[in-house]
Amino acid sequence: MSRSSSPESAAFRSSPIDSGYASVSSDDEQQEVVMFTKKHLQFLNRQLQFLEPQDVLRWCITSLPQLYQTTAFGLTGLVTLDMLSKLKIPRPQMVDLIFIDTLHHFEETLALVDQIRERYPLVNVHVTKPAGVSTADEFAHKYGEKLWETDDSRYDYLVKVEPAERAYRELNVNAVLTGRRRSQGGKRGDLPIIEVDEAGLIKINPLANWTFQQVKQYITDNNVPYNALLDRGYKSVGDWHSTQPVAEGEDERSGRWKGQQKTECGIHNPRSKYAQFLLEQEKKREREALQEALHKASQAEPASPSSS
Repeated sequence: MSRSSSPESAAFRSSPIDSGYASVSSDDEQQEVVMFTKKHLQFLNRQLQFLEPQDVLRWCITSLPQLYQTTAFGLTGLVTLDMLSKLKIPRPQMVDLIFIDTLHHFEETLALVDQIRERYPLVNVHVTKPAGVSTADEFAHKYGEKLWETDDSRYDYLVKVEPAERAYRELNVNAVLTGRRRSQGGKRGDLPIIEVDEAGLIKINPLANWTFQQVKQYITDNNVPYNALLDRGYKSVGDWHSTQPVAEGEDERSGRWKGQQKTECGIHNPRSKYAQFLLEQEKKREREALQEALHKASQAEPASPSSS
């Protein structure tokens, strides 16, 4: 069962009753659980709001178990990665990366992944692809040509949302660092430092207060490898078919989904109708499988021996 299909099983969730830590036992390991009241979450945001990103990251490392960084290797994510590398974190506490390979990234983005592995050899990069396919041609053969044009919600779910949820489930992720910032515009204008999504996942936006200029200056000052497309007018890089260079004076993410109303790929949106439909289908299959297992168990149960 996925994290999102069972709110009760979410390791991180907002609690109306109390805040604190607890332990949940599983077959494999004992997992730390964090619960926040809304008031506690508001308090944390007020406090973290005035800290430098490095201090926010230190708080995350010491406070949030099973912490990962989700990244498509944009500038903000690269700043976060470099800051973490300079905190001298011992390997057991290092923050691993989760990269969703949509199969439709620019070649420059994939080349950057290799550069990051070379520059930060101690950091694990977990790569997740759409289920059941490994190339863009296989994806097109299975789902049709240009699915992003014929059904963009389904496309986003298949290449981004579902792979992300699967990675969170398989890696037992409880909290993630993101590269979102308020200055990126769109729905991110009132972004908090820390939030809990509807599935119970904690998301921390350590550079929410920074501008694009601050991010770019950090990259330059610290000689951090970055996507070559940024030198060609791009500021936010996603899939090749939905990313364009940004004109002078435009919002940082205005090159994403040019001419469309959408501003997010789905990972940071409330659950889509398509995802809700799939969730209901998953629940139905689980109920049917449980009923079948119970039926088989009752049929296989041996008859009680007759008394002497």
